[in-house]
Amino acid sequence: MIFLKAKEYPVNRARATKKFMQFAGIPLAIFSIVLVVPFVNGVYYTFTDWDGFEATKFVGFSNYTKSFQDPTFWSTLRFTSLFVVVSLIAVNVVAFGLALIVTSKLRSKNILRTFFFVPNLIGGVILGVIWQFIFNSALVSLANKYDWTLFKESWLQDTNKAFWALIIVTVWQSSGYMMIVYITGLVSIETEVLEASQIDGASPMRTLLAIKIPLMAQAFTIALFLTLRAGFMAYDVNVALTGGGPFRTTELISMHIFQDAFLNGNFGTGQSKAVIMFLMVAIAALVQVSISKRYEVQR
Repeated sequence: MIFLKAKEYPVNRARATKKFMQFAGIPLAIFSIVLVVPFVNGVYYTFTDWDGFEATKFVGFSNYTKSFQDPTFWSTLRFTSLFVVVSLIAVNVVAFGLALIVTSKLRSKNILRTFFFVPNLIGGVILGVIWQFIFNSALVSLANKYDWTLFKESWLQDTNKAFWALIIVTVWQSSGYMMIVYITGLVSIETEVLEASQIDGASPMRTLLAIKIPLMAQAFTIALFLTLRAGFMAYDVNVALTGGGPFRTTELISMHIFQDAFLNGNFGTGQSKAVIMFLMVAIAALVQVSISKRYEVQR
């Protein structure tokens, strides 16, 4: 019997491997072709004199050295970091508030849920053009008519207000999607727990802080990760709304990399900056997820 089991084990293992490859082989191949191969190829190009068509020689870390010596790269990186932090907080605060509204006992909660989610369905370029018209024309006209000092001049022409215009549009676009994540966390809380808190005399605020938020920590982890990733990868709204202006003060890192590579023809340094950004996003995401995981409650 021992001999037969020893003989059957490799056969069963081979069958399991065969079944795994039958179901996962094609997805793994597609994943490798679409993501892994281009990424490895891109990293390789950072060590060459790639001009967008071919790489003729190996240049070592020259492209990375040029990237780190580029003052514009550091200024856009600082601005992007500020944008990510502010948008991370603003989007998730608004999204959580919207989730609380649409999971309440309001009769119109289904309509509100649809209304809040619709901005996420609009493309970033279209969204940027719409809000550009609002900031440049609509608000300015209303401000001059009703003497609104805050909007008499276009926010997109002011170096400080343009940043907040970008934040407003980002929050308006992304909050609806993150709201869905928080709704999932809220509805997953067992009603018995909430009823027990009411019986014990806990106020709605106390129930929110002591029960709901701890029990939906996993939803916060997912939403924060998605917002963090989206903040670093933001491009279309940046191009359509501000174009990096005024005077390149609102240029995010994605836009800077695109311009450096495709407009200035610096494909090697552009690719190296993309790799640097990838590593930064990966490290930030890992730190954020590891910290958030500590606060998750096992149910």
